[in-house]
Amino acid sequence: MADQVFKGSQPVHLIKHPSGVVPTIRNIVSIVNLDYKLDLKTIALQARNAEYNPKRFAPLIMRIREPKTTTLIFVSGKIVCTGAKSEQQSKLAARKYARIIQKLGFPAKFMDFKIQNIVGSCNVKFPIRLEGLANSHGAFSRYEPEIFPGLVYRMNQPKIVLLIFVSGKIVLTGSKVIEEMYTAFENIYHVLIEFRKNQQ
Repeated sequence: MADQVFKGSQPVHLIKHPSGVVPTIRNIVSIVNLDYKLDLKTIALQARNAEYNPKRFAPLIMRIREPKTTTLIFVSGKIVCTGAKSEQQSKLAARKYARIIQKLGFPAKFMDFKIQNIVGSCNVKFPIRLEGLANSHGAFSRYEPEIFPGLVYRMNQPKIVLLIFVSGKIVLTGSKVIEEMYTAFENIYHVLIEFRKNQQ
């Protein structure tokens, strides 16, 4: 078991996560095509936990408790599901929304399910010199502390955006595959160590 360390009660596979830090999934956004034009007003009147205010926002908003998610339902039959914490949960939630719409009498299908965005976060547990990082990695970084406290790092390979904060907290967004997010974090980790603040 030399390739594992225990973080809290969870073992961390050091081959997959050499840093010993595993980003936590916070939100998965997926899209599905129901392949049928929908009457959102009818859905809003018949479905529970649905909000529809076309003057303010074109799609209908619907929520379910299990898995705890929110979806945007468009007239075109496209739905965008947010809030799931795993790919399986996201697919299950999207299927449940499709099922609700089918039960209301629409011949909806379940087509082209795909993960659009995965948001994760983690804490490296040491402070980071953001000015130094921004100067050294200018091609990828944007750091304007008077506008936003974090440094925005746009990685090319894999194509992921990281928000890096002085505290050592990191938010990763833009990946469509969980493994890509893990790779991006491992790629940036040694850079973060290089710009670790020396604590007095």
